[in-house]
Amino acid sequence: MPLEEQLGAGPDGARVRSVRVKDGIVTVLADGSGLGTAERNTLEQRLRSAALAEPGVRDVRVALTAVKQTGPTLIAVGSGKGGVGKSTVAANLAVALARLGKRVGMIDADIYGPSQPTLLGVHARPEAEGKQLIPTPSPHGVDLLSVGQLVSAGHALAWRGPMASGALSQLVEGDWKGRDILVIDLPPGTGDVQLSLVQKSKPAGAVIVSTPQDLSLIDATRAIDLFRKTNVPVLGLIENMAGYDCPHCGQPSDPFGQGGAEAAARVLGVPFLGRLPLSASLREASDAGSPPAAGDGPAADAFRDLAQRILAQLDTVAA
Repeated sequence: MPLEEQLGAGPDGARVRSVRVKDGIVTVLADGSGLGTAERNTLEQRLRSAALAEPGVRDVRVALTAVKQTGPTLIAVGSGKGGVGKSTVAANLAVALARLGKRVGMIDADIYGPSQPTLLGVHARPEAEGKQLIPTPSPHGVDLLSVGQLVSAGHALAWRGPMASGALSQLVEGDWKGRDILVIDLPPGTGDVQLSLVQKSKPAGAVIVSTPQDLSLIDATRAIDLFRKTNVPVLGLIENMAGYDCPHCGQPSDPFGQGGAEAAARVLGVPFLGRLPLSASLREASDAGSPPAAGDGPAADAFRDLAQRILAQLDTVAA
């Protein structure tokens, strides 16, 4: 079999664009788009080794196409189960990233329970140019597209998987030009919406939100496993609702346990990004459409720290 066909049939064949052999020198042109530095180096080495294994080959030159940034960086925020505060964390992370100087958009992919219009204080129906939706600015520096802006309040979305996936595609394909980062608030679980996102618009990384309790961590582990199986880097685990100080006696209390997410992160080999306590003021501000990350104080500081750690993890996985 000619070397051109052998490389094209190998494990990296889908990336091989052309192979030229002349005087014992092999020149391979391969597609390196979408790969980080380490992945590009690995691809180059595999192609080089495969070509050098052929008789008569004395030198191999591998050229990889340049990595092109065709749009904003996608960060998925997920959880294995509902009720862990994922949407609230996602909204505040988006605001914190914006306050760090990033141009941020929010996609509310929690199709059956869209919370972002309330959390970000955006209820206006988005405009459209042709079939493309135009994100709606929020008062907090984050632009939003959500199914919650398109349906009446309290209206049940009795959609099967394909309809939900189609709605997600419309949100992702909105006019996001000029944004640096898109935060995607995923529905809980590991179903059609998550798989559709990975297949059509692979995130640069995923952040998992969990409470400290074992039941939540069991499902968070499944969410991490899904992203690993689809080759989406897990940027880290956030422990939410991690205790509170009793407003009556001032003593700390841990109704959902303590440190479970940090311990799970060590076992699973993923970064532990930090913990957020239960907070009545956070709940009140969220209900009012005023994310605490947009203001000052301990909550804003906590979300800023989380946002900085997520950016650092993005740089790590891209290296």
